[in-house]
Amino acid sequence: MSPKHVVFKKVSRDKSVTVYMAKRDFVDHCDFVDPVVYVMLSCTFRYGRQDMDVMGVAFRRDLFLVTRQVYPELQDKEKLTHTKIQQKLLRKLGNNAFPFFFEFPDNLPCSITLQPGLSDVGKKCAVEFEVKAFCGENQDEKIDKQSSVRLTIRKIQFSPEDSKLLPSAETTFEFLMSEKPLHVKLSLPKETFYHGEPLKANVEITNSSSRNIKDISLSVEQVTHVILYSNDKYVKSVAKEETSDSVPCGTSLKQEYTLHPLLAYNKDRRGLALDGRLKHEDTNLASSSIVKQEVLKEVQGILVSYKVVLRMVASGEVSLEVPFRLMHPKPEPDDMVFEEFKRAYLKGVVYGDDDESPTDA
Repeated sequence: MSPKHVVFKKVSRDKSVTVYMAKRDFVDHCDFVDPVVYVMLSCTFRYGRQDMDVMGVAFRRDLFLVTRQVYPELQDKEKLTHTKIQQKLLRKLGNNAFPFFFEFPDNLPCSITLQPGLSDVGKKCAVEFEVKAFCGENQDEKIDKQSSVRLTIRKIQFSPEDSKLLPSAETTFEFLMSEKPLHVKLSLPKETFYHGEPLKANVEITNSSSRNIKDISLSVEQVTHVILYSNDKYVKSVAKEETSDSVPCGTSLKQEYTLHPLLAYNKDRRGLALDGRLKHEDTNLASSSIVKQEVLKEVQGILVSYKVVLRMVASGEVSLEVPFRLMHPKPEPDDMVFEEFKRAYLKGVVYGDDDESPTDA
């Protein structure tokens, strides 16, 4: 039996409008992006809290914003081409259901958020996508919260077909007062690793020098570029293996090491890049960014890459690094199930607007 597909449902406070989303993750295939049914779609880059805005410079920028009329219909829905999920929803919901269709521009970034610290409050640095449906006389009037519904979605990328490239780097170090050099090679068995998958790295050291090699360590480092506003760069270790291995002069070492780059081991690390988080769902370390050559990096907001770094001590630190991709595998197709976001009232606490409580419908 194939797995079930969740359909997300959310209703406005006055029940005048309801949004059904076949999914909340939309895949950037680089050549095209999965279509989305929407009323208003926005992509926002947020560098800081709104109360941090100074001298009229906002720490928020709308990278993309578009609105379309759904009802009254501008086109006969019977003449439109519908996806399989839309067809099922139309049969289930009847004549009051109105499908609509949208394509993401291929120059938009993926959903990424920087993990806040324990003492941080308010909105975090992130690239966020949102679908909003609302009732009103025209699309430019102030939106009444009672007659609107918002649903956070994500734009993500799945791993492309893995190339046959085996990432590796090697170099030779020469030391003063040493006739022969130190040769070091670092290699990985493949270019792309999946989230949750152990990462195996192969180290080869031929020490022909007069120096003794010690304190060998390997780490996975996440490199985050915040392009807009600041062009900041953050490098943070997300997995590390410190060993007692040594390579005395005139000897060699050939060893495989295993690293585990997981968010579970970095829950409280401020500033780590994560895949955009949906409420009531866990997330993971941000996936590697894949950007088409013709797309300007300046409009990407946040870019993420990974590398394995080998370090050792030989009368000073010696290091070598190899880049790789950390991504999600492409999932299998599935069946449809409804997941409704209901508002609940409990001891004066209201779960509404952005607060979503998922239940099986």
